[in-house]
Amino acid sequence: MMRYNARKVEEKWRKFWGNKGLAKTDFHDDTKKKYYNLVMFPYPSGDKLHLGHWFNYGPVDSWGRYLRMKGYKVFQPMGFDSFGLPAENYAIKTGIKPQISIKSNVDNMIEQLTNMGALWDWDKTVSTSSPEYYKWTQWVFLQLYNKGLAYKKLAPVNWCPSCQTVLANEQVDNGCCERCGSEVTKKNLVQWFLKITDYAEDLLDYSAVDWPEKTIAMQENWIGRSEGSEIDFGVEGVVDKIRVYTTRIDTLFGCTYVVVAPEHPFMSKLVTEERRSEVESYVDKSLKMSDIERLAEGREKSGVFTGSYAVNPINGNRVPIWVADYVIGHYGTGAVMAVPAHDERDFEFAEKHGLEVLEVVKNAKNPFDGTGAMTEDGVLINSDDFSGMKSKEARVKITEALEKNENGSSKVNYRLRDWLISRQRYWGAPIPVVYDPEGNAHPVPEDLLPWMLPEDVEFKPDGESPLAQSKEFVKRTEEIFGKGWRPEVDTLDTFMCSSWYFLRYPSANLEDKPFDSDLVNEMLPVDMYIGGPEHACMHLLYARFINMALHDMGFVGVKEPFKKLVHQGMVTKDGAKMSKSKGNVVSPDEFVDKYGSDVLRMYLMFMGPFTAGGEWNDNGINGVARFVEKFWNMVTAESAVKDRGLLEKNLHKLIKKVSDSIEKMHFNVIVAALMEFVNFVSKNGIDSDGKKVVVALLSPIAPHLAEECWEYLGEKDSVVKAKWPEYDEALVVDDVMKIGVQINGKVRGDIELSVEADEDVAMKLAKDNAAVAKYLDSGKILKVIYVKGRILNIIVG
Repeated sequence: MMRYNARKVEEKWRKFWGNKGLAKTDFHDDTKKKYYNLVMFPYPSGDKLHLGHWFNYGPVDSWGRYLRMKGYKVFQPMGFDSFGLPAENYAIKTGIKPQISIKSNVDNMIEQLTNMGALWDWDKTVSTSSPEYYKWTQWVFLQLYNKGLAYKKLAPVNWCPSCQTVLANEQVDNGCCERCGSEVTKKNLVQWFLKITDYAEDLLDYSAVDWPEKTIAMQENWIGRSEGSEIDFGVEGVVDKIRVYTTRIDTLFGCTYVVVAPEHPFMSKLVTEERRSEVESYVDKSLKMSDIERLAEGREKSGVFTGSYAVNPINGNRVPIWVADYVIGHYGTGAVMAVPAHDERDFEFAEKHGLEVLEVVKNAKNPFDGTGAMTEDGVLINSDDFSGMKSKEARVKITEALEKNENGSSKVNYRLRDWLISRQRYWGAPIPVVYDPEGNAHPVPEDLLPWMLPEDVEFKPDGESPLAQSKEFVKRTEEIFGKGWRPEVDTLDTFMCSSWYFLRYPSANLEDKPFDSDLVNEMLPVDMYIGGPEHACMHLLYARFINMALHDMGFVGVKEPFKKLVHQGMVTKDGAKMSKSKGNVVSPDEFVDKYGSDVLRMYLMFMGPFTAGGEWNDNGINGVARFVEKFWNMVTAESAVKDRGLLEKNLHKLIKKVSDSIEKMHFNVIVAALMEFVNFVSKNGIDSDGKKVVVALLSPIAPHLAEECWEYLGEKDSVVKAKWPEYDEALVVDDVMKIGVQINGKVRGDIELSVEADEDVAMKLAKDNAAVAKYLDSGKILKVIYVKGRILNIIVG
């Protein structure tokens, strides 16, 4: 018997697929329905793919292969999200420029991705750090700029004085830089923003997508639409008013203090001299923390009194003004009215600082008892003329009263903030803007794109954007635009690069425009998009915004870029996420070298449901390796069929099981079903036609093995060109079933029998059942009620 040589076989078939161009998509083939099968592209920060990439990408390819066999025109590209911080940090540490390290990493990953046996269309690949790509990222920026969707303003950033660089919120840990441990401060910088808030309502419409409910909920929460009111509180001794936003204006009479953010623009005016030292110390400490830390769930609410008082516009009451870090300057208006009786956060703060708590809404089912806030609607009390009104009515009436006095108005608010796209980093696409000698911004003309990233840059952070060091960049700008002109030295957020890459793939080699609109309109939306849930409120939101904006400008025909979204789970080892610090990272290459890529693909699928992930075990892969040998032996060995009818039924049940499971992306169920069927064949035998069916079913998850088996069985073309097997409904219906046996109407046991079994057979089986027999022995059988396949009720007297 021939042994299966995975290394030799896999190399053979990868070469075959390449020579045949099986991964290429014929966009002009109108005989097949299109299917855009896309996985989020990897960042080449390391030189190799890790096990998580395999867990993610293998099933994507399996899904694409299945759809090819179902007759679809499948487009399955792959590229690299190659701009970003890791390559720049590597350059700072080693002196190796990102252009060099990224190219090396991409070459390694292409080899790994090919060895996986996946049908990626490498003719349509993209790398976001190549000038051929970022030329068009800059073009996207210019379209947004021309439509008034890009602008500059002063904004606070996290600043590490030691690293001399800006940090993202995620890079701040307990007020310190995660890289060097230095205390982080806030710094105001003029930066570029995109008006994603103009699309807040559009982004809340999910009617055209099939996405996980949790992901939609995360985006809805991030956008944070609310209907409420803006209220202006006067300040004693100050001309300016403090504006707050609330969805609960019905509780306005219960406001007992006002809280402003540490970065509130009126802060210096609000602090009295006797309170200044304490307030400034508190503000300084607060501004060293990231927004994430300040808003952390369960964190104790700190704050200090400013010494000033506000005036409640509804009743003239004098209320103290506090500063607290749980209010964020760029969220809402940067100030809140505090109603401790009816807001849990306000109640906790009032309890800690001894502030007044005043009940103004009564709810009979959930009365306020002083031990916590009553946050539900109810009937107003202690609210002057509005007392007795229900909350819903009061919200309208109180807003109208404030509108008359020009102290308030109704307002739809969003938690979503405009997208800050400026990065004081080197390894990103230069923002295509230049400044005249007076400092006015001008877009770089499109015919000068790509606006090239300069290379004469040192990577040691010095407090400025690295591009500011480049003499070539300044020289180039002055030569083109005139003496005294200066280039923008910030680079674009790398999420900008990944916000449109799905549009570039079909036209990846087009030189005179970012994409062919006719082709994009044919291929979009992406039919299946697979990636991690951690991208819910960043990449997925930004990509939807950019696509919607380009749609409104007439460049693309669909508003939503991703029709169906699936999130893969996580591979763990020793019960934890894999990481170098934990010492539990598994290299896929080691197992590919030993077992072949098909075995690794199948084992990762077999570990658990695709959307849930699973626990890696070094020894567990051996079982899948044995299955590959058993499958090969099943195909190559002569096998007499003992019961052709039984084989036919089991084969059709297998087709149904695999087909149903792959539609649900339950790849673990598919592997288990195939293992079970091979065991069945070892006892009952299988013919050549049956073998071909099973090989076709195997091909999406173990493509190399399937091709070798397909060829052994006499087929000349690739198995991926075969038609997906279909099952006969009549043959998948079980002719054996279990029914309950009742004695005098009470179930006493169950029996397994053919659906066509008559009453005599059913009674014999019932009498042979020990649980039922003892009740039959207790009396005389008076009557038997039997309905085939449904019920057996024996009346005993």
